[in-house]
Formats: sequence, structure tokens, C-alpha cells
Amino acid sequence: MLRTRPASVQEAIERLGAGNRRFIEEHPRAHAPRDLHTDLAQGQTPFAVALGCSDSRVPIETIFDELPGNLFIVRVAGNIVDEGGLASIEYAVELLDSMLVVVLGHTGCGAVTAALQQIANKTTFPGHIKKLANAIAPAVVETEHADRDVWLNAAVARNVQESVRDLQEQSMLLTTAVQSGKIGIVGAVYDLHTGRVGFQEALLGTPRVR
Repeated sequence: MLRTRPASVQEAIERLGAGNRRFIEEHPRAHAPRDLHTDLAQGQTPFAVALGCSDSRVPIETIFDELPGNLFIVRVAGNIVDEGGLASIEYAVELLDSMLVVVLGHTGCGAVTAALQQIANKTTFPGHIKKLANAIAPAVVETEHADRDVWLNAAVARNVQESVRDLQEQSMLLTTAVQSGKIGIVGAVYDLHTGRVGFQEALLGTPRVR
């Protein structure tokens, strides 16, 4: 079952949700068979792409209980959309026939925290960290709250939404693929404390017949 592809975008989302529930309940099924590496050496057909944060506490295949070869992973701190990541996502959709793009943020995100500190405390960061914080700053400004914990959680969720929007605005290939029903795009937030992934509303077009 874990080596087969879902039949639709909605089924792909449901499969990831089911895998996350198995992860939380400590009943994983993604035990790689001995010959999997041989099969994967012949090629890959990942059913989903995940744009996730680089945080070491968010092992994406593990939290969705998926085998190697099923998910095409793109990671950058703060799960922001940059040129390299966008090209990688387009590659998976156009050449590997991935049907779902997941933008995965997480609670306690250090990159979002840096953006919050830069705005709230006028903190200055060295090197390219400042550019990363600047990219996330709009989500922080839009969710400002007196309570820092509430603010951070809201900014994490909004930053995911901003990345979903950026994928649409910056890639005609992805926009066209969504409109035609070839793919879906969905945002999600992983809770470091509970292990749960909460999905946002998905962007879906007219489903294609496979």
C-alpha cells in the first residue's frame, strides 16, 4: 500500500493525514523492504512534494509515515519560496508527475521567531539571516499580537499561507496545473509538542481523470 500512488489529490491529502496519525499513535508502517533501494535506483515517482522548514526536529517522511521515493522534499529555513526551491517543485510536478504540493510549517519555528524579533525588538541578524527574516516579515506584521506565543503561532500559520500564495504568483506552471486539476496545493503546520499535522484549506482545480 505504501508503495502505491494515490488515485487523486484528495486521496493524497488523506493518505498523508492517515500517516501522520500512525506516527502520533506510534504505529508506523513505512518499513522499507530489502529491495526498495534497487527499485528506486531505476527512477522515482513521488506522489507529493513537500516544501518544509530545515528544522532538524521535523523529519518529513517520518511524520507522514512514508517510504523513501514517495515524497519529494524541498527544505529551506522558514519554508519560504526561493528560486531554487520553486524550480525543484516545478521539476517534481512537471517531470515526476507529483500530484500534491504541501507547504509545511511548524510551531516554534526559529526562522519565524527571528523575523518576529527583528520587528518587535529591532534585532539585527548577521549575514543572510536578515534576508530570511525579511522574507517572513510580512506574515509577522499581519499577525501582530500582544502575547508573543499567540503572535508566533499566528505568524507561523500565516507564513505558510504566504508561501502557498507565492507558489501561485511566482509560477505559471503551478497555477495552470492547479486550475487544470493536475495538482493540488495545501498548507499545513506541524506541532512539535503533539506531533500532529494540521492541514489548511487546499487549493484544488477540476480533478483530471487518471
